Amino acid sequence: MSKAFTRETDSDADDDLPEPAVLPTGVNYITRSGYDRLRAELMGLIDEERPRIVEIVHWAASNGDRSENGDYLYGKKRLREIDRRIRFLTRRLEIAEVVDSSLHHGGDQVFFGATVTYTDDEGKETTVTILGIDEVESARNEISWVSPVARALLKARVGDLVRLMVPGGSQELEVLSVNYPAPVA
Repeated sequence: MSKAFTRETDSDADDDLPEPAVLPTGVNYITRSGYDRLRAELMGLIDEERPRIVEIVHWAASNGDRSENGDYLYGKKRLREIDRRIRFLTRRLEIAEVVDSSLHHGGDQVFFGATVTYTDDEGKETTVTILGIDEVESARNEISWVSPVARALLKARVGDLVRLMVPGGSQELEVLSVNYPAPVA
């Protein structure tokens, strides 16, 4: 059988699979810094990383037998990963709605972009920042605006008690403080 009509690798099959739909559809709220970070990642993939990998794949393909050429096989796999990420970032940026949370600076009500300090039933104090789905880093105590904690806190004011549904029942959270970034002049 001629190799011309066979797939080059077995892992090409994952190209036909749809990407999982775990993100809410519709509006993609995001801060300006989050938007800029995603856009910089997209431009870096398009302008730098993808052309570099294409060059490596081209060089590896020119070496002959592709079936046992690690540079070629890895390069093709990496190109698929880059293309998938480019498609994802493009879609997310197309529906992004940049929110200026500094408009609420000095306010005491919880909206998108707020840094909120609250206590739970056990008296444990926690501080979180409510951000967009694509920009959250949990290591920095950032939570998505669609998370259960954020949904419970949204529109609450300093001193309010809000109910958070948890697997074991519910908890009461008390909002202690609400802060927003200062407006940029």
